[in-house]
Amino acid sequence: MRDYRLQSVRVVIAIAFSIVLSTPSYTKAQDPSPASPPAPQQKDDQPLKAESSPENAPNRQQPTKETIKISTNMVQLDVMVIDKFNQPVLNLLKHDFTVYDDKSQQSIESVNVEEVPISIGFIVDTSESMRNKIQTVIDSAVTLVNQMRQSDEAFVVQFKSKPSLVQEFTGDKSKLEGALRTLNPSGGTSLLDALIAASKFATEYGKQRRKALIIISDGLERNSGTKEREVLEAIKENEVQVYVVGLLDQDSESFFLYKSPIKKAKELITRLTVDSGGRAFFPDDISEMPSISAQILKDLRTQYVVSYYPKSEKRDGNFHTIRVVINQKDKHNRLSARTRQGYYSK
Repeated sequence: MRDYRLQSVRVVIAIAFSIVLSTPSYTKAQDPSPASPPAPQQKDDQPLKAESSPENAPNRQQPTKETIKISTNMVQLDVMVIDKFNQPVLNLLKHDFTVYDDKSQQSIESVNVEEVPISIGFIVDTSESMRNKIQTVIDSAVTLVNQMRQSDEAFVVQFKSKPSLVQEFTGDKSKLEGALRTLNPSGGTSLLDALIAASKFATEYGKQRRKALIIISDGLERNSGTKEREVLEAIKENEVQVYVVGLLDQDSESFFLYKSPIKKAKELITRLTVDSGGRAFFPDDISEMPSISAQILKDLRTQYVVSYYPKSEKRDGNFHTIRVVINQKDKHNRLSARTRQGYYSK
């Protein structure tokens, strides 16, 4: 009898133990403190930019789209105003300007003097004819680089028989100086090829609205396959300001029936700068380079931004001419405005 009871107790204990083992634990579920949710690992395979794509954007983003649409219609002109002494004039107001778009007077939205960030291209002639001038040219370009501001950026192109990119856009002054210090003259001159390539590069990769090309060359075009007309059209379309320092030698011969190479080079350089609202410099001596560099930077920093919405709503892709007139106050100090000659409607 005693053995039977002992055996019965053992059976009961065994059954109870098996029930305990088979019952799930609820200790964590009863914990009043909230548990951290597991990481959603399944999202790792989804596009990271899916939430910001247009089709997934919430309705509250619609005003932003409308703002962008309006801003693309606005024309913004970088305008340099100079007096009869070729000095910048910075005290003008909106009513001092008149803008004509395709000969039609426009209603000006705003006029401001803004020291905006700039995307700059340094385009340096490294043909053999520049050998005796290259060190001064490099030093002057480095001076410009050192005066760049934190939000500015620049790239470096050299051109011999063909243009080549030496340094892409960067705000790192040490990289830009290092690129300039590597320039070594040889070969021919492809000024027009370099200019059209640099203007397209500036437009495609430059981050800032105001873009400028600073070209230093003796201007004796010899090797370009690009025609002048193509370059002028590219400058208009890409909306870059072109500054050229023409290091031209004096004519050593007298030409009666045709233009000398030096005179042709000077005329070419002038045409390239006028259409863009830039400026051409022709120093008598290479020692003038530092002061010219300072003048170029001053020009780029002291410009008005004249904004208006064209009365014509045509988006035909055609070129629209622009003329900016300064309403004169002082007849004895005639002011003139320098800006690009027009724009292509998008």
